Amino acid sequence: MTVNIDDSDDTLAGKIIHLRQGVDLQVSHCSGKSPAIVFLHGGMGNRLNLRSQYEFFHAQGREVLAYDLAGHGQSSPYKGYSLGRHRRDLTRLLAHFQISEPVLCCHSYGVPIGLEWIRRQPASALIAIAGGTHDLAPWWEVPSMKFLAWGGRHFYRLPCVQQLTNYLSTNQRNEVMERFFFECPVPTEPDPYQALEIFWSYNFFRRQTRPINSNLPVLVVSGGKDSMFPDKMGEELAGCFPLGQHLHLPEAGHLVMAEYPDIINNAIATLLEEVRYN
Repeated sequence: MTVNIDDSDDTLAGKIIHLRQGVDLQVSHCSGKSPAIVFLHGGMGNRLNLRSQYEFFHAQGREVLAYDLAGHGQSSPYKGYSLGRHRRDLTRLLAHFQISEPVLCCHSYGVPIGLEWIRRQPASALIAIAGGTHDLAPWWEVPSMKFLAWGGRHFYRLPCVQQLTNYLSTNQRNEVMERFFFECPVPTEPDPYQALEIFWSYNFFRRQTRPINSNLPVLVVSGGKDSMFPDKMGEELAGCFPLGQHLHLPEAGHLVMAEYPDIINNAIATLLEEVRYN
């Protein structure tokens, strides 16, 4: 399938924001009604991973913000990666746009960043897609990512290798997924792989000194064909929050938000209605 994309009027094109010394983030932002929805992509991804959700809620008149995490996409790398740096720079970015109490919509390794942020800052809601609190790296991820960081990533300069990985990543074959893979290829630069290591030992409950906001609406999404974040982990994460809900799609994989955008968008919209009336 050939992907024809006109970027002339792309709301996700974004611009570079100089956040602090040595840190420039590529940011897409559109003003609108509150609370703003802030999108956090996962490891080796970029701000375009959640395109379907960003465009849907922008069309609904909602304020939306998405950005490339440091070391990913068009953003500059960190000298050293940590969840604390990601969390603090998210706070700086929200202050730059005068966004308070956002809805955080996070995918995969973006979920720990969101969890650490809501532990310290007020939010209107949390959407956690295919990402959890602990045991985030399946047995095969660490050695495979270390191999890619060492030099195996250069194989992805070959279009046939990218195509094979895309084929194995989902059973969905449509224009939305083709655009997703076109905009979000497997990285060939080292920084996204180095950035992954901070998540491998992550445990939300370790040294937990701050209480979880019991009034925070939370939607957890999992896919039945996702080897990284299965149904059980989704139930456990939703159970951490008194207002937690779990949406499980048996045929979805790790890219559930791109595979089933209408279902995910409608579920988020329903959650926002609950936020509005609370």
